[in-house]
Amino acid sequence: MRKWKRVEGGDGPRFRSALAAHEADLLSSLVSSLLGMLDDRESSAPVDELAEITGIRTGNSVPPQDDTMKRLLPDFYRPATDHPAGSGPAESLNSALRSLHEPEIIDAKRTAAQRLLATVPPAGGKFELSEDDAQAWVSAVNDVRLALGTMLEIGPDGPDRLPHEHPMAGHLDVYQWLTVLQEYLVVSLMGGAR
Repeated sequence: MRKWKRVEGGDGPRFRSALAAHEADLLSSLVSSLLGMLDDRESSAPVDELAEITGIRTGNSVPPQDDTMKRLLPDFYRPATDHPAGSGPAESLNSALRSLHEPEIIDAKRTAAQRLLATVPPAGGKFELSEDDAQAWVSAVNDVRLALGTMLEIGPDGPDRLPHEHPMAGHLDVYQWLTVLQEYLVVSLMGGAR
């Protein structure tokens, strides 16, 4: 992957880069997997008859069981301290907020992922993004990084490297590549990389 180049134009900034064919394939595969996870979560929501009548969509009221999806769709509220009444009020609040807002959050994640897939060069090579496309890339790459980081159990302290024989060693390299791709694009969006 080449660094991003910001080019100012009459219709706003454009962001140019290039991906090798294997990088474009890898990114497309990861984002497609993310879409599959989001689709599975959405399809697991119970049917709400009131939603069918009112048109107000509702989603799952319970958090995901899978750690990766928990990271992508975290609780809305975490009490700063333990409440004397127990965790019931926080769970009730999270349940209501999740049911109301999870469909919109999944839609936003899906839209960003689909926009990335629509703009990634299928066989690699040079490409150019609008500012809206670049924002979608940042969002979709971030979601893939969150998912992959959860699978790799990456916390604030690393790991920076895994032993070569570790079954996830190659995945850490992919995580780090995604981090660089996202960082350079964010810097370019902020106007710093020219």
